[in-house]
Amino acid sequence: MIKDDILRDKSYKFSLRIIKLNKFLQEKSEFVLSKQVLKSGTAIGAMVSESKYAQSKLDFINKLSIALKEANETKYWIDLLVDSEYITKQMYDSINPDIEELLRLLISSINTLKNS
Repeated sequence: MIKDDILRDKSYKFSLRIIKLNKFLQEKSEFVLSKQVLKSGTAIGAMVSESKYAQSKLDFINKLSIALKEANETKYWIDLLVDSEYITKQMYDSINPDIEELLRLLISSINTLKNS
């Protein structure tokens, strides 16, 4: 499996986790942060998917860069959710490695593209 396929697969699966997190937060009557993390967390996979049909190498890098920004924002919301005790440390420890991995994959992909 090539790196793009891995990134697409992992970002899609992460989006599904974020949707489940959003449902959990809404059940706890938390609507503001849940929408923020839903928006940024699912945008990662959307931008990675959109990059598949980029018009140029520069466009491809741009779409992955937007995905990276969304991943960084999602990391912020997840950190905020645990620090504000909307999610437990155990929940955080479960989802945080996934967002960290996406950040690393996106950074690596962008750097590889820029250097090729």
